[in-house]
Amino acid sequence: MDEEKIRDLSGGVNQRGVRNYNERLLLTMLQRSGAQAGIDLARKARLSPQTVSVILRKLESDGIVERGAPIRGKVGKPSIPMTLAKDGVYAIGMKVGRRRADLLLLDFHGKVRAQVSTNYSYPMPETVFSFLKDGLDTILSDLPERMISRICGIGIAAPFELWRWHELVGAPARKFQSWKDVNFAEEVAKFSDLPICVVNDSTSACHAEHLYGRGKEFRDYGYFFIGSFVGGGVVLNDTVFEGNKGNAGAFGSMRSSGPMGESRQLIDVASLHVLEGRLVEAGLDPQLLWAQPQDWSALSRYVDPWIGETAQELSKAALSICSVIDFEAVLFDGAVPPAVRDELVERVRRYLVNQDTRGLIAPRIEAGSIGGNARAIGAASAPIYSQFFLNVNAGLSAV
Repeated sequence: MDEEKIRDLSGGVNQRGVRNYNERLLLTMLQRSGAQAGIDLARKARLSPQTVSVILRKLESDGIVERGAPIRGKVGKPSIPMTLAKDGVYAIGMKVGRRRADLLLLDFHGKVRAQVSTNYSYPMPETVFSFLKDGLDTILSDLPERMISRICGIGIAAPFELWRWHELVGAPARKFQSWKDVNFAEEVAKFSDLPICVVNDSTSACHAEHLYGRGKEFRDYGYFFIGSFVGGGVVLNDTVFEGNKGNAGAFGSMRSSGPMGESRQLIDVASLHVLEGRLVEAGLDPQLLWAQPQDWSALSRYVDPWIGETAQELSKAALSICSVIDFEAVLFDGAVPPAVRDELVERVRRYLVNQDTRGLIAPRIEAGSIGGNARAIGAASAPIYSQFFLNVNAGLSAV
């Protein structure tokens, strides 16, 4: 697909305008609870059956919802459940990571339809946006026109104040500082007319878990994502809370202590860059951590101690966030193999037993379910959410 065709994309499903409140309400109910009959939606939404019927017919006509198989009862007409049309809406999501960027196409059910990735030493602006342009071309070139016309936007998940990374990754400060003046929307507008949403990367991962993972099991929970740098998210009343500047759940900045009692942050002691540094010291290639599919079995000598130390820090962090909000649960996920994540969660549970819980109610400690793709999936969900669903606490920066 050439650049002109990419530029012509302006969001086919977006051309009809953003869905109104009642449409969003019904779509949100279908997303959260699955297929439901119109009469059930009307009762739960406190709308008249006639109003719901009119809305559903319009959404079906627009290709946003579709009918499921009729459910026959003992008497009367069969009930016809409505569900989100898996091909009704698509979105592009990109995650900007420390060593790797991922670009994917997400459908209305949260399934990844296509994905491309790239590795780099440092995520410089020219590298990231060149990858986005070329990756978008690669993904779209294999799609039929009917799918392309239903792409509603591009979501980008990037760390808060990305330009400050030079302090941790060692890139030349002057060159890396150029991120401070980057306007994501302006850069993407050079090759695409699709709407853009920019989201904090860890909050984006929390969105993915909330929409497509275990987030439906809990009303209020804290969420930790262990990537190159640990981060997190906050869910209150079944809604991802993004905060005043979109930086709620910045758990990586929580205070910790070094071996000599020096002041440190959680990001310094519970992140993958700690493990990466140990591999470098041992003369091993740290790219082993990011290779796909992930297999860390040959690194157990270094991974096992990292799990133990990280779990101790995360158990303290889990209790700390519960001193502010009485979370029902705390979920942990990350860019790690599932077996490593599960062992980390089990260790956190064990360490939590020995923590000082005076005045606190210890939360359930649970594993997330999305994995390393969570940030890119959450990024793709941003334009979908901003146009089709309700999220009263959302602070998405849509442009």
